[in-house]
Amino acid sequence: MANIATFLFQHEDTPNRVLYRQFIDNEWVDFKAREMIDLARSWQAYFRSIGLQPGDRVAICLKNSVHWVAFDQAAVAMGLVSVPLYVDDNASNIAYCIQNSQSRVVLAENDRIARNLLKEGLTDTRVLSLKSDIDKSADGVDNALQALKAVDKKLESFELIDLEENTLATICYTSGTSGRPKGVMLSHRNVISNVDSCFQLDIAKPEDTFLSFLPMSHMFERTGGYYLPLRVGAKVIYARGINQLPEDLAQQAPTVLFAVPRIFEKFYGRIQSSVKDSRFKRKAFEKLVDVGWRMEQGKGGIVDHFQLPLLRAKVAQPILERLGGKLRLAVVGGAALDSTIAKSFIAMGLPILHGYGMTEACPVISVNRPEGNVPESVGAPLPNVEVKLGENDELLARGPNIMLGYWQNEEATNTVIDKDGWLHTGDVAEIKDKRIYIRGRIKDIMVLSNGEKFSPQDAEMAIVGDEVFEQIVLIGEGKPFIGMIAVTANSNEKELIKRANERLQHLPRYIRVRRIITTQDPWTVDNGLLTPTLKVKRVKVLEAFKDRINDLYAEGMGD
Repeated sequence: MANIATFLFQHEDTPNRVLYRQFIDNEWVDFKAREMIDLARSWQAYFRSIGLQPGDRVAICLKNSVHWVAFDQAAVAMGLVSVPLYVDDNASNIAYCIQNSQSRVVLAENDRIARNLLKEGLTDTRVLSLKSDIDKSADGVDNALQALKAVDKKLESFELIDLEENTLATICYTSGTSGRPKGVMLSHRNVISNVDSCFQLDIAKPEDTFLSFLPMSHMFERTGGYYLPLRVGAKVIYARGINQLPEDLAQQAPTVLFAVPRIFEKFYGRIQSSVKDSRFKRKAFEKLVDVGWRMEQGKGGIVDHFQLPLLRAKVAQPILERLGGKLRLAVVGGAALDSTIAKSFIAMGLPILHGYGMTEACPVISVNRPEGNVPESVGAPLPNVEVKLGENDELLARGPNIMLGYWQNEEATNTVIDKDGWLHTGDVAEIKDKRIYIRGRIKDIMVLSNGEKFSPQDAEMAIVGDEVFEQIVLIGEGKPFIGMIAVTANSNEKELIKRANERLQHLPRYIRVRRIITTQDPWTVDNGLLTPTLKVKRVKVLEAFKDRINDLYAEGMGD
């Protein structure tokens, strides 16, 4: 049998196992396996009541929650295709994905999102609101909980269809670095194989507690923070939100965390701020990192052996307590991680495993292991994933986790998957000692440290349409936010940032300028910053402003 819903249905024999914890009505509430299966059964009854058939698409636009899980598991169990959407995206993008996938139903987080979607012309899609103020339905929006109650009497046993391996399970829309997002088609085999490969690494155990805060619409969280713990029977706690994350970490004390680099960048920035004014604290922390990393590499001496427990107890433990004090493992992906930051946490006794993947690979291609952890790399490929270098040292990957293709876009599919089944990642890489090292991107796509991707050229073209900007280059590769270098006679930074962002309103919300570097000296062919065809030499500009760029991000590290 190939069906993702076996991840949930397997717990039918352990009905009292607590699988989830969620903050509801000002208190933390646990959900057992029995309750999750019952909730999924309710959703299946609703799907039947509106006549859905295998292959129909159903969209999810929710924050991470038990309803996200139940809706998704109920759908894929019946052979429906789930379409996850970003709850914080703008209504136009969300509506496009719903219409492009021809989703029959969309479950929205609240009435505001639901009504905004209706304004985008969703005439062929039922719109449900989970957190609704309406009793039943109004203005084309249905109260989701009321809809579930209406079908309670029609509940049947949990339906789990035996599906062919390559049956489409989900369509995941990419961020859309240029133009509209593409729908990545992932089969039941794709998902199950990737989860099973991660399971073989033995990084998740039944007794673990995960804290989930990355959106489950992203395959990194969906595979690592949803399907993997459900596969092993670990408990998942849904964080209340990014603003409450420090408090939730301290209170809930997770043992495993899947995160993007930005989380540890901010935490590391706070550590640096706390020790910078005390020479004793600064030296103690530097000593801890030096000794801890040396011991982790197996190069420590007798003195190091005795020093490390004391340093970790006195210096590291108070720091790690802010993360709950029980965190035994963190997996970081979605963007490049500064190896200095990774080594610091590893030295403190918290293994950070840097990994690599993409939605088209469901998503994990490689990850470091606790033993032989090399933070500069993204680790070795998963057990059933092949990798090799292609033309221009492009990283290619092949395996049962590679997507079926892009939804209704054969041309785009053929550009990234060749006739031999190799996925062309677009990343330049090096492979040494079976480990993968990412060296850059073939196309000039920028990836922020939170994993968001965008085409700087598209955004630059929009901004330079404002006459106040003579020439610009956007920066932010591997950084926590987007910055801009601008040739302009205007020195009012706040005004310039505002005007730039006004030109970016049509792009996803994360594509916004936060800081700016200005200069009145134009970039020319003579000073080497333009090509003979008057195109900006991006690399040369970055070199010319290197020091100011470093200062800009150093100032903003704690933002």
